[in-house]
Amino acid sequence: MNVDTVYFHNTGFNMTVSDVPDVETPSGKDAAYENFPVGSWLLPRALRPHIACYYRFARAIDDIADNPQLTPEIKIARLDGFEKAILGDDTASPAFVTAHRMRESLKETQVSNRHCLDLITAFKQDSVKNRYRNWDELVDYCLLSAAPVGRYLIDLHGGSDAGYGPSDALCIVLQIINHLQDCKEDFEQMDRVYIPMDWMNGHGVTAQALAAPCLSKPGRLLLDQVISATAELMPQARTLPAGLRSRRLAMESQAIINIAERLIDRLRTDDPLATRVQLPKTIYLWCCLLGVTSGLGFRASR
Repeated sequence: MNVDTVYFHNTGFNMTVSDVPDVETPSGKDAAYENFPVGSWLLPRALRPHIACYYRFARAIDDIADNPQLTPEIKIARLDGFEKAILGDDTASPAFVTAHRMRESLKETQVSNRHCLDLITAFKQDSVKNRYRNWDELVDYCLLSAAPVGRYLIDLHGGSDAGYGPSDALCIVLQIINHLQDCKEDFEQMDRVYIPMDWMNGHGVTAQALAAPCLSKPGRLLLDQVISATAELMPQARTLPAGLRSRRLAMESQAIINIAERLIDRLRTDDPLATRVQLPKTIYLWCCLLGVTSGLGFRASR
């Protein structure tokens, strides 16, 4: 880790290097790396430490799965340790203090541990699987690797009248956007490709093309196909705020929807092989501001 402190914005959660167990392999990525606000001021103050705990847990197991210096066997063994700690089979091993804290948080908030166990399953899969045959297989992966985050937040904030469906759709969108943003890095560092192989074959694009300085014409067409399929999930995702029972989470979710829509637009024109596609800070903040006003409107209409 190349920083002295990992700090999750506005959550009251602070962890120093000395607190990081040896079993973890911190990548240096933090809340600022994400496409969405993590535990922002929009959410209830009392819940922010629990949200930070969940994010810390998710970041720790994701970093293990993404570490190219670890063998698949070591990754699985470490993730097994996290699973045992979440289940309560191990309640004391210092190496898994992050999971112990998460287990206690779940106990305090009465939120299901399924949202942690599904993430572990996803990252075990990442440890041994680096290609996805088709869109449906990729979506199934996202239901384990991304959807649990939204489900956790919904349960923590009192539920949704619409169930998990709209949240799942939004989380899948965010995950695939992230896959496209990081497609070059994922391939070069981990030989991992999250673009459906049947679509790549259909456009005559090989995995090695992701290491090129820029997209080829077939590569651009392939990317557009993935973006179009991702955008088809947005109508369902847009219904999320109206069903939420928490006004603050409705604001946050609308902000995230706004961010996702802007990122989809940028990916239609920008080249993720040439540079990481992301939003300028001013647009990001504007999306959050619009989320506040729209979220208030959703709750008022109910």
